[in-house]
Amino acid sequence: MAEGFWLVVLVGGVVGFLLGLVLNHFLPLLFKGGLVPKGTFGWPLLGETYSFLKPHSSNSVGAFLQDHCSRYGKVFRSHLFFSPTVVSCDPELNYFILQNEGKLFECSYPKPIHGILGKVSMLVAVDDTHKRLRNVALSLVSISKSKPEFLNDIESIAIQILDSWKDKPKVIFCEEARKFTFNVIVKQVLGLTPQEPETSKILEDFLTFMRGLISLPLYIPGTPYARAVQARSRISSSVKAIIEERRRNPENSKKRSDFVEILLSIDTLSEDEKVSFVLDSLLGGYETTSLLVSMVVHFLTHSPTALQQLKQEHQNIRSRKQNDDHLDWEDYKKMEFTQIVNSCTERLSKMSNLEVT
Repeated sequence: MAEGFWLVVLVGGVVGFLLGLVLNHFLPLLFKGGLVPKGTFGWPLLGETYSFLKPHSSNSVGAFLQDHCSRYGKVFRSHLFFSPTVVSCDPELNYFILQNEGKLFECSYPKPIHGILGKVSMLVAVDDTHKRLRNVALSLVSISKSKPEFLNDIESIAIQILDSWKDKPKVIFCEEARKFTFNVIVKQVLGLTPQEPETSKILEDFLTFMRGLISLPLYIPGTPYARAVQARSRISSSVKAIIEERRRNPENSKKRSDFVEILLSIDTLSEDEKVSFVLDSLLGGYETTSLLVSMVVHFLTHSPTALQQLKQEHQNIRSRKQNDDHLDWEDYKKMEFTQIVNSCTERLSKMSNLEVT
């Protein structure tokens, strides 16, 4: 009798769960409340997330967007990361959304992303909390860039990367760009050099975190998403240990001249917010900067004239300096054609805009 009762409860629970998934998936179609773009919600629960996450080359929008834009137009509905979604590939609409952020639209990430980024991440914060964290971030960047060590560190790490190529028959540039970007960010944020053991440990966990960030958000042991959440926890522990060590040895902290040194002097941030700031800095600069560097090289290989002009500009600046002199901000300001190359690369890489709301 008891076994029959529990069997009914189990079956009822499974049926209720499945019914809830179906209702969650299709209920938005029954309560449109206005004009809804054309499109499809795909499979229950997963929706079209798997197709959306399929890898594609950096200079294209990918098969998912190409197919949906051709079938439904530049603005279409979908179901991504467990949520009904409107996807926009319309530049004018995207610009309108960005201009009205905080007025007509609220910046946010799907709920599963909150689980991987952390509850106090600046990337998922909204309203006054986001403004407060953003102001602190801008202050951190401004102070760091004003220090002479900023460009010196970038130059030194670039030279180290280039020197490591001498005995290699072939290099995969996108991987080298990621290595360069990570080493620069870790040096600026945590004061760690590429040779320190902590750098390799954080890099390993960070790569695991990045692989799970853009994956099916299912917390099942062994999945990229679950491994990413665990990797974030390990990175947080490493960062907390570094912060605690700096507190115990303030003199060493001043010698480092990095983000952590500045963060320790800010009383308006909680301990978790300081740790999250470090991870946000890694995440915000790693993929975007390395991609831009790779795209610059990609476009320059197809434009020998631009490459020659770029080299000439750099050689002219170097010729006016002594061999042991580092580049400074005055040198950087003179790189006018370099700025044009960077701006054009960024524009070409973002010709197809995407806004998911």
